[in-house]
Amino acid sequence: MASLRDIKKRIDSTKKTKQITGAMELVSASKMSKAEQNAKGYVPYSEKMQAVVANIANGSTDASHPMLETREVKKTGYLVITSDRGLVGGYNSHVLKLLQNTIQERHQSPDEYTVVVLGRKGYDYCRKRNIPVSNSIIGVADHPQFADIKDIAKSTVQMFTDEEIDELYIVYNHYVSAISQVPTLNKLLPIEDMHEHGSVTGQYEYEPSQEDILKVLLPLYAESLIFGALLDGKASEHAASMTAMRNATDNANDLIGDLTLSYNRARQAQITQEISEIVGGAAALE
Repeated sequence: MASLRDIKKRIDSTKKTKQITGAMELVSASKMSKAEQNAKGYVPYSEKMQAVVANIANGSTDASHPMLETREVKKTGYLVITSDRGLVGGYNSHVLKLLQNTIQERHQSPDEYTVVVLGRKGYDYCRKRNIPVSNSIIGVADHPQFADIKDIAKSTVQMFTDEEIDELYIVYNHYVSAISQVPTLNKLLPIEDMHEHGSVTGQYEYEPSQEDILKVLLPLYAESLIFGALLDGKASEHAASMTAMRNATDNANDLIGDLTLSYNRARQAQITQEISEIVGGAAALE
């Protein structure tokens, strides 16, 4: 049985850990609030961009672009969004498990796919398992700007345009609420089902031609989807971190309660033993 001093040290240590996790929970909650605002604030822009692209794609039979055309799939690209740090619960493991399962189900050889990674955890995971990584970025800000990932988003879209890959999927955690983040696999390229998002009734006038506009607008649209997924993923990351720290704080409280009970029992046993020794000693002197 542990001594009173050992139990007291564990109680003090756990209380210090509780203070740390409590502070980290508050920090994550603050970051989550701002990240949630960023993700929701980006939605109107993304939807408007989608509506314009859909209007052009559906309203003209002459407008065409490689990003709208489905071709034979020889190589698939996966853009994976993870965190740079730990202490985020199952945030990274859920995304990476979805990636691993998708690769195992769809591909027989590493030559059939490549991965673009945002976040150190995803990069380390792929390297340890010999998953081919064509590009990566580490150290994305907690509240990123488009300029932070512009180059990697542009190069990833360009891989499809140059036919280095024939389809592109994005793997990330979709933010539902502070306690719910859903691992998601979305097809980014080629852009499909545009008829569901736009009208063919000619609500816009375009100058120059619609095809020229598509050449500029479609890459920007695909890049905006990547940035939107990153904002969504960041909100999920901070929410997962907040939940993990809250659980850690609750576990610390439970452990402190158990240790305190053990300390009181040990102290009571020690006092009882001392009283028994005093009574026994007094009885021996009579």
